[in-house]
Amino acid sequence: MKVIFLEDVRGKGKRGEVKNVPDGYAQNFLIKNGKAKEASKKAMSELAGKKRAEQRHEDEEFASAKMIKNKLEADDTVVEISAKAGTDGRLFGSIPSKQIATALDQQYGIKLDKRKIELPEPIRVAGFTNVPVKLHSDVIARIRVHVSEK
Repeated sequence: MKVIFLEDVRGKGKRGEVKNVPDGYAQNFLIKNGKAKEASKKAMSELAGKKRAEQRHEDEEFASAKMIKNKLEADDTVVEISAKAGTDGRLFGSIPSKQIATALDQQYGIKLDKRKIELPEPIRVAGFTNVPVKLHSDVIARIRVHVSEK
């Protein structure tokens, strides 16, 4: 019997896959527990429509990530943060990704989740720093952060 998996079933199939499984297994376990449904013409057309909608959504996310990347990597986009520092340029404390995200929102109106900012360790020195930002699985931008002394 051909079934469409509605969720991942370990060792059998992933969500959205169409596979041929034994009739008894399909009727007594998969369909009964809501893990799959029979692959009728109507169900197959629904699956195709859902896949097209998911692809369209993914394309929109990719396009918006590209636009944000262009804004972030523009020459005039430099995030300015001021912090107390010693005479040698080392900061008292550090600049974490959350502070960079809030400064970016305040200065340029670009809202970013702090988890997208891939800062291996907080910034501890004054000056310019390039910080990578993972906007999408295929789009990585770089923000220039300028930390100045108060």
